[in-house]
Amino acid sequence: MINKSLFFFFWIAFQVWASEVSGQIPQVPSQLNFADLTIQISPQAMREIQLDVDAQHRNPSYFKTKQERVNLYMPIIERVLEENGVPVDFKYLVIQESALIADAVSTSNAVGFWQFKQGTAEEVFLRVDSQIDERKNIVSSTRGAALYLKKHNKTFDNWMAALVSYQMGLGGAKAYFGTSQHSKKTIEVDRNTYWYFKKFLAHKIAFEGQTSYLTSNKTLVEVPIQGPATLAELAKKYAVSEEHLFEYNKWTKDGKIPEDRTYSVLFVKEGNYAITPPTTPKPPVTAQEESKSTPSESTSSPAPTPEKQTNSFPKISGNSTEATSRNKILVNGLSGILSPQKISISQFAKQIKMKESRFRKLNEIEDGDFVLAGAYYYTEKKNASAELPFHTVKAGETLWSISQKYGILLSSLKSKNRIRKDAELKPGMILNLQEPRKRGEKIKTVATQAQVQTPKNNESSSPEVNTPPAPTAQPKPELKNQETPKSTQVTHTVNQGETLFAISRKYGVTIDQLKSWNGIGRDNIISIGQKLTIFKP
Repeated sequence: MINKSLFFFFWIAFQVWASEVSGQIPQVPSQLNFADLTIQISPQAMREIQLDVDAQHRNPSYFKTKQERVNLYMPIIERVLEENGVPVDFKYLVIQESALIADAVSTSNAVGFWQFKQGTAEEVFLRVDSQIDERKNIVSSTRGAALYLKKHNKTFDNWMAALVSYQMGLGGAKAYFGTSQHSKKTIEVDRNTYWYFKKFLAHKIAFEGQTSYLTSNKTLVEVPIQGPATLAELAKKYAVSEEHLFEYNKWTKDGKIPEDRTYSVLFVKEGNYAITPPTTPKPPVTAQEESKSTPSESTSSPAPTPEKQTNSFPKISGNSTEATSRNKILVNGLSGILSPQKISISQFAKQIKMKESRFRKLNEIEDGDFVLAGAYYYTEKKNASAELPFHTVKAGETLWSISQKYGILLSSLKSKNRIRKDAELKPGMILNLQEPRKRGEKIKTVATQAQVQTPKNNESSSPEVNTPPAPTAQPKPELKNQETPKSTQVTHTVNQGETLFAISRKYGVTIDQLKSWNGIGRDNIISIGQKLTIFKP
């Protein structure tokens, strides 16, 4: 009798628990939105997807552990996807791929958060070698996944097909879909829909709206670090243990951070310690508008201006040590390449194994027989708009050099500003890089300070010219406080194997000073033969 009573008691308790758990499990709807698509799900597919949703919730302890990782990593994942123009809904794909385990390895030897094989990782400019494996870095790998998905979406014009291609590969997805999904905005999911997409929908449904579940006061802090540095040094700086940094930064195998690029170092802190990403700059205030401002307005901190922003353009990312090879770097998020020397366009196109006509078309070069030493060129079509909304024209710039600087189509730049000829450009003009100028609206101008003149094309080969060539011309910034008149100006020619770190040590200056004096971007790329201006103490 006692055994029967106990059995009955536990049976009732189990039924209550099962009822409570099932009440928390999300139910598959007949229709939902994904990216810019409307997804309509048949009854049979609803039942199939629901089984996967139930499986996610079957083990409450496992779901709790996974949900805690989701809450920790999602703010960073969402931000990186948004920055790279990929729908935030793709954040559920990383849960499906790795359950947000940094060093997850599949049976096919795919590694990391987004499960990249080494070859694919290198295609999206992730560093994978004996020292660094960016597949295990949530920031770098999410950026790589975004690039991969975005490129595939250009083929299909359909985010569902792009998602399936993440598992199939582009060739497999092309063979599977053909043109059936091109530009389609309503997707019907039924028993014949590819399993990978239905599994994705199950993850989306299982975790969507669950961000408030089991939340804690922990924040994943992201700190950009330009090496050389070590996790041991950073542990002291940020008051965390070295073991903790190793746990959240498995991408550095020996705890050392090299100087070839900026890496995101992560650690967990209590409270809101997340670093706020930079805001989009507002257009600069003209002298006329400034005179109308109130005293309280004039004393407030000014918004960042395009002049302060443009020194970081063109933005270079990827394997900077192989920038002179194709498919190794991104220039403003586009596939690009660095020209190490002055050479004819036909010779350069032959070297990089591209048709000369295509190279000219991608870079909108109508005439001229040379590419310029130290200049960046594109190996895929430029964008219709730029990352920054405005550009302040500097002396010597042309419409073409500005379009190359930001990776914006020359025709688009001209159209947005209703300017057709270089002769119409004047220093201080504020050009639109995103929104078109309204008909009849005058182009605003600001007063410009004395700047280094950009050499003309027929002068750019002179060995004495210290500024970058026209396509990537950067204004030389004003000297800062430490750059006193007592400093001695010297010119250093970059030799093979030299780095900014080595050069800074040689002259007793900092890397930041070298970058500031010479308009070098965040990725620290310098080329053999490049002449650097140095103000030696």
